[in-house]
Amino acid sequence: MARNGAEWVAGYLAAWESNDPEQVGALFADDARYLTSPDAEPRIGRDAIVAGWLEDIDDPGTWAFDWHILHEHDGFVVVQGRTDYRAEQNYLNLWIVRLADDGRAAEFTEWYMPRPHEG
Repeated sequence: MARNGAEWVAGYLAAWESNDPEQVGALFADDARYLTSPDAEPRIGRDAIVAGWLEDIDDPGTWAFDWHILHEHDGFVVVQGRTDYRAEQNYLNLWIVRLADDGRAAEFTEWYMPRPHEG
């Protein structure tokens, strides 16, 4: 399990690349909440999160993600990133992640803003 935000994000990126349901599920607590945007209906529970992930799948090699942690304290992690979907759109991202004591996410919320494609 992740011990800090950077390890959790690294695990998220590995799961994003593989789309392996076990890797995705390992990131989240049993009763975690996953919001694809701040006002989205949350996916609640690991099974719902994995199912939603697989419905919204990004194929490996079609994206790149640059990121850094803006803030981390007591399991509260703020990640700033930029997603480049090579054939489509770029996004600026802000992730709020609340890690449980075991290092899995208890809550994940994403903000994203489309940017002009540069590819």
